[in-house]
Amino acid sequence: MLNLRDPSLLKTTSYINGIWLESENQLNVINPANGEVVAEVGDANTAEAEQAVIAAHNALTAWSAKSAQQRATLLRDWFNLMIEHQDDLAQILTLEQGKCLAEAKGEIGYGASFVDWFAEEGKRIYGDVIPALGNDKQIIVTKQPIGVVSAITPWNFPNAMIARKAAAALAAGCTFVVRPATQTPLSALAMAELAARAGIPAGVFNVVVGQDAHGLGKVLTEHPLIAKFTFTGSTGVGKKLIAQCASTVKRVSMELGGNAPFIVFNDADIDAAVQGALASKYRNSGQTCVCTNRILVQQGVYQEFCQKFIAATAELKLGDGMDPQSQLGPMISAQAADDVHQLVQQSIAQGAVLEIGGCTTSQGDNYYLPTVLTQVDNDMPIAKNEIFGPVSPIIKFENEEQAIVLANQTEYGLAAYFFSRDVGRIFRVAKQLEFGMVGINEGAISNPAAPFGGMKQSGNGREGSRYGLDDYLEIKYLCLGGLENT
Repeated sequence: MLNLRDPSLLKTTSYINGIWLESENQLNVINPANGEVVAEVGDANTAEAEQAVIAAHNALTAWSAKSAQQRATLLRDWFNLMIEHQDDLAQILTLEQGKCLAEAKGEIGYGASFVDWFAEEGKRIYGDVIPALGNDKQIIVTKQPIGVVSAITPWNFPNAMIARKAAAALAAGCTFVVRPATQTPLSALAMAELAARAGIPAGVFNVVVGQDAHGLGKVLTEHPLIAKFTFTGSTGVGKKLIAQCASTVKRVSMELGGNAPFIVFNDADIDAAVQGALASKYRNSGQTCVCTNRILVQQGVYQEFCQKFIAATAELKLGDGMDPQSQLGPMISAQAADDVHQLVQQSIAQGAVLEIGGCTTSQGDNYYLPTVLTQVDNDMPIAKNEIFGPVSPIIKFENEEQAIVLANQTEYGLAAYFFSRDVGRIFRVAKQLEFGMVGINEGAISNPAAPFGGMKQSGNGREGSRYGLDDYLEIKYLCLGGLENT
């Protein structure tokens, strides 16, 4: 299945303190497209996770002592290697995760862009000089690395979710330990190989692959040598991990679940809104935290939007991600597809109308057809829950006030989207939406210069942008006294 230009990028053991650490037990990495085993990977245990934490702690002093320019040079070399090997990294990603090859290649470029961004942004960690209350004193504010950072990352973006955390941590002078999802560890291990080639010292970037989610999670959330924990995943799991971090009062940043509304007002450019909704909904077969979850359409354009959106959805080609003709790949597992199907069936039972899709295909149980439901209301299961699949529920609304109420009726607050050509409405609606990120006449909003993160139960902290360094830095106040001449 693999046809890599550089076969040495396929690593199958955890990377700890600059060493590829063999494990007695193995886990299988399965290709979601056909159920075949891509690779057998060593299954690390809690002792090896602790070893990684200690390695990161031991490497911290030397790494944080490097100048910002020295760290930037190493990160830039890492970035260059990612771009040089983009095709191989994309192939590895597609085979373990399922997304289409072109989309996987895009993820590699997206992930690398954070390494590039923070290589530069790390040079601009500024402090302050604050006027003191007396002439004999001077107040200085400095920033320094928080320390060892641990991370748990998901399977849906196995390269980018690590890159945007690790790049910020390393640029700030922290060291890093990550446990990638066991469905998709190969991308993380390939990143570790390239980090080693870039000259990033042993112990600075560590990857621990293991199936013992509970045991490894406890190490990464409770170990006293870890100063900060960062997680991307579901809100339910995130709450448990936050509780575990409380025992040592670690700083945490969480990028959790979403229930993104996509609002189409009467004055919208309907064709642009259809294309925006397609991009926002079906990326990675809907398995994205910022994917559109509910499409809210004003009654004056409801029929036109539905007709055009259903027609465009029907043209999408579902298939193996390695097939260049595919526009959507399989879901990560048959269980994931079945979970989505249950939400669809429950909503149909409550009155939703199935317009297209609504089932798996002869290609396999992981392949769920792009699906559109109309006559949906905001209380149906398909609207209340994060779908995480290629299903588009469409809800009709009457006016701007109702749209805002419907959009905000969720405990989540990650991303929202709306289309309108009324400048006044744009500012009114953007201000009232309770979401950390808002796309206005745009369905693809993430980039390294922008702060990625949510409100409410979608988490805390920001990734990317100049704000993305803040969670990896401690603020220190220095009070200098005795300065006035006598």
